[in-house]
Amino acid sequence: MGKRRVVVTGASSGIGAATVRLFREHGWDVVGVARRADRLAELAAETGAAVFTADLTVQSDVDALRDFLAASGPVNALVNNAGGAKGLDSVEHGSLDDWAWMYEINVLAVKRVTSALLPLLRASVTAPDADDAPGGAANVSADIVNITSTAGHTAYIGGGGYNAAKFAAHAMTEVLRLELNGEPIRVIEVAPGMVQTEEFGLVRFGGDPDKAKAAYTNVANPLVAEDVAATIVAAVELPAHVNLDLVVVKPVAQASTTLVARGPLAPRP
Repeated sequence: MGKRRVVVTGASSGIGAATVRLFREHGWDVVGVARRADRLAELAAETGAAVFTADLTVQSDVDALRDFLAASGPVNALVNNAGGAKGLDSVEHGSLDDWAWMYEINVLAVKRVTSALLPLLRASVTAPDADDAPGGAANVSADIVNITSTAGHTAYIGGGGYNAAKFAAHAMTEVLRLELNGEPIRVIEVAPGMVQTEEFGLVRFGGDPDKAKAAYTNVANPLVAEDVAATIVAAVELPAHVNLDLVVVKPVAQASTTLVARGPLAPRP
């Protein structure tokens, strides 16, 4: 059936870049999408992935991405990974600009890209012939993987705008799965907990490296981007009739959004 192709947004760093690398290691054709052309060029040179520079909060950029993909091959899977958080202020004192930014990138950008690429995902599915056995090789699904967060399932003090945006992304994912029922398109939500990446905390805390590091101080083995990438690739590479509706992935030290063990993990006496 030839190589399958996946589109990964937010590919310039963190989970997105790790996901591009792992899909390439597994033999997929990959298109990495992000705003920063220099980072994408480095990723392309490293992995052999194709890249496309776009700001997903701008409709004309998303339209250009759609046209590029339509002209260059099939789209078998989409990983909506682009997102982010800003601030830990209360609802009362939170910045409306920060809230608007979080809603734009975590919700509206996912909607824009999904709407634009759904026709391409549908076109990539190989319909089974009448003589094919049920579940045969020709009956292939397409995939939409939305990367949300445990912040989209459990509210916490200081979550404010990020909780609101990720709860919306979670709801949108569930609605999309209902709307696509009857089509061979899997809708998968991966909701990570604590993931220590080079940029998430810096963006959230306005570029303050000390605040960014503090969240992970004395946490035994927080997740890293490669852990989430492994979860994404594993979900997509399951047999076509198997759908992981929701995967919540956290480090063992994190029991919930608000309960995190600090220090070494050890059995109680």
